[in-house]
Amino acid sequence: MERSETYHHRRLDCGIEFAALEMPGRHTVALNVRVAAGMVDEHESKLGLGNIVEQTITKGTDSKSARDVSDAFDAIGAQFTGGVGRQSTVFRCSCLPEYLDRAGALIAEVLRTPTFPEDSFAVAVQLAQQELTAMEDDPQELASRLIARHAYGPRLGRHELGTKETLAAITRDDVVEYWKNHYGAARMQICVGGAIDVDAVAKAIDKQFQGFGNRSADAFENIPVEFSAGVRHQDKALEQEHILMCWPGVSATDPEHSVERVMLGILSGGMSSRLFTEVREKQGLVYWVGAWNEHPRGAGMMFAGASTTPARCDQTARTLLREIDRLAEDITHEELERSKIGITAKMQTHGDITRARVGELSGDIYHHGRPIGVEERKAEIEAVTIDDVRRYLATHPRDKLCVQTLGPRALEEFRA
Repeated sequence: MERSETYHHRRLDCGIEFAALEMPGRHTVALNVRVAAGMVDEHESKLGLGNIVEQTITKGTDSKSARDVSDAFDAIGAQFTGGVGRQSTVFRCSCLPEYLDRAGALIAEVLRTPTFPEDSFAVAVQLAQQELTAMEDDPQELASRLIARHAYGPRLGRHELGTKETLAAITRDDVVEYWKNHYGAARMQICVGGAIDVDAVAKAIDKQFQGFGNRSADAFENIPVEFSAGVRHQDKALEQEHILMCWPGVSATDPEHSVERVMLGILSGGMSSRLFTEVREKQGLVYWVGAWNEHPRGAGMMFAGASTTPARCDQTARTLLREIDRLAEDITHEELERSKIGITAKMQTHGDITRARVGELSGDIYHHGRPIGVEERKAEIEAVTIDDVRRYLATHPRDKLCVQTLGPRALEEFRA
């Protein structure tokens, strides 16, 4: 832990929710901009629109061409990327401290005055269509897309690329309208970290975004999850069978979230985890196996998955559930401690990267509405006991299960 790390959190006059982490001695700074504009904000007939907006927003401003924008970031060695999510779009930038002001001004220009050139728009749609075609050769991504609709519902479960039909229906006017309706200072969170003068950075951002967008616009909201249990199969000529299953978990703000993280570490936290040793090493059932969680704002979902041979798909599915269900019966102190050590070690090594710390800060502001320090996270993990894990499993039973298989064979006589 570096000396004198200090968090700051405030609402700027322009409407932006601002958070900063002073990290003395760091040689880079990182800045995240989160906009309350995601896949949930797309019209059902224009799915994929949010992604097209994110892809084209850097392709020109009122005073710069797409090449000018790219050259301006390159001239200061700044890395600028973006991505659309279910409920928000996030832009990330990292650069040397002495170029933060110029990077911030560039980002403000890109977000405030995009021109969305017709040719760039057409290329973005074409590339999205190509990515959809390529997805057909990525079974794991395709299976994830299939299960998402049943895990989250038709709105939260959308895919960033939309469909070929909805992409074809999107026009440049749709892009401009989406940007006008959903981009603005009151719908933004900006987090920055590194060796920075926090007050100077906040003042610059406030000035750069003053008057941007509708001050009365609704910002970040929680969208209800529409979970749909059941066993579903998508036939596809593959050598492997892909199995995904999910069930409701807890939100990132739930007091049991740390318990859930420790439990997942026991199941899938490395080569000593239960799923790896029991399903892959001892029984040789799978090529890949894992368990993880996802967190739409205000909700949580638990996932487990594996890829196996078609002949072994039923046995693999049963074994996955058996390992999850028996955790409450025979969890050991050794497993618990190994999981906790793995999580805290990742926190420490992750913290060596400035952009990772700022990414965590952005997630904290988005989910919790406040910064959460590394020591607080560690204390929550270290406090988890075997009784906590058993209580979590008792109070959050896996009594609703959504299963998606992809491959040449459906599951036989499988009970969700």
